[in-house]
Amino acid sequence: MHASHSAAVASSHVRVPDVRYTAAPTPTVPTPTAPTVLNPTAPAVEVLGLEPLDARTIITEALVTQAGCAVRLLPAPVFDALSRFCTDPGPAGALLLRDVPIGDLPSTPPTPHAANNSGKSLTSELSLLTVARALGQPVGYLPEHGGDVIQNIVPVQASQHRQVSTSSRVQLMFHTEAAFHPHRPRYLLLLCLRGDPSAATTLSSVRDVLPHLDPDVVDVLFQPRFQTRPDESYLSAHVVGGGVGGGVSPGVSGGVGSLGHPMSVLTGHRETPSLVFDADLMVGIDPVAQAALESFAAAVAAHHTSVVLEAGDMLIIDNTVAVHGRSPFTPRFDGTDRWLQRTFVVADLMPSAVERVGRIIATSFN
Repeated sequence: MHASHSAAVASSHVRVPDVRYTAAPTPTVPTPTAPTVLNPTAPAVEVLGLEPLDARTIITEALVTQAGCAVRLLPAPVFDALSRFCTDPGPAGALLLRDVPIGDLPSTPPTPHAANNSGKSLTSELSLLTVARALGQPVGYLPEHGGDVIQNIVPVQASQHRQVSTSSRVQLMFHTEAAFHPHRPRYLLLLCLRGDPSAATTLSSVRDVLPHLDPDVVDVLFQPRFQTRPDESYLSAHVVGGGVGGGVSPGVSGGVGSLGHPMSVLTGHRETPSLVFDADLMVGIDPVAQAALESFAAAVAAHHTSVVLEAGDMLIIDNTVAVHGRSPFTPRFDGTDRWLQRTFVVADLMPSAVERVGRIIATSFN
C-alpha cells in the first residue's frame, strides 16, 4: 500500500485488504433511440408518480448490461478477490481495488447533477458497474440524487455542514447505508476520481467491535429494541426537472421522519453477526436498549480504520458487516475538489419489485 492508503487506525488492528486492478474493458455504449430496455409506459411508473424514463436512464441500463458481460474480462486477481469477498468479507468488511481505470476527467462539478453534462467519458462508470455486477445488481434510490444508479459525490456549498454525502466540513457519523430502508443495499461501492488527502473514509467492522462489548450488551443488541428514522435526504427532497434522474431540490416536507418498526442492531450468528446501525438516526426504545446502543457507538468510535482514497481507488463495503463515515475536509470549490462516484448493490432485484421502476427503488417515507 502507498503510505496514504495505510489504514490509519483509531485503535484497531484491522486492515482493509487491497488488490491492484490492471485492466478494464473499453465502454461502447449504444446511442439510445426508443426506450426499448425499460418501458416508460409500464403501470408501475404511474403508480409511483414517476415520469417516463429519459435518455440517461436508458444509457445507464445499457451500461449495466454491458458491465454484466464485462465481468468475464476482469483481471483474474480482481475477479478472485471479489469472489472471496462475496463468500467472506473478512474482518474489515471491506475491500480496496487500486488503479481502477477512470479515464480523463474534467473539472470537479459544483453539484452532483452538473457532472451529467460535463462531457466526461464513461470509463469510470463502466469500471464501477462491472464490479457492481460481479457482486449483484446495481440500483438507485429515488430520493438519493434523483434515483441515479451512478451518483457523483462532490462537495456542495449548501450542504457543507449537513449529515449528507455532499457535505464536507462535518464528520459524517458512522452508519449502515440506508439503515432504515427495507431494501437497503448489500454493498456500497465508492470509486475515487479525484482525491483529497484530508478526507478519510472511516470504517468500523462488527467483527472488530464485538470482542470489546460486554456479553450482556451483545444480548440486548440482538433484541428488536431499537428504531431508526429515515435519512434527511429521504424526507427533504423531491424529484424535479424531468422525473427520474432529473435532479433533486429541497422540498417543503423537511423535518424529522417518524421512527420505524422495532429492529435489532445485530442479527444472525452470534460470532459473525450482521449489523444495522446509525449513530445519528437510531435510538433504543427503552433505557436499557439506549444504554446498549451507546456502548456499541462508543466501541465503534474506538475501533475503526480510516482509508484516504486516491484517484483510481475503489472501496467496496459490505453493508451488513461494516459501518462507514467520513472525516471533515475543506473544499475549495475551484474545480479541483474531491470527486467520488458511488453505486449501491443488492443481491436480488425481486424483493423490491413492487416499489421499483427499472433499477430505481422508490419506497416512500413521507
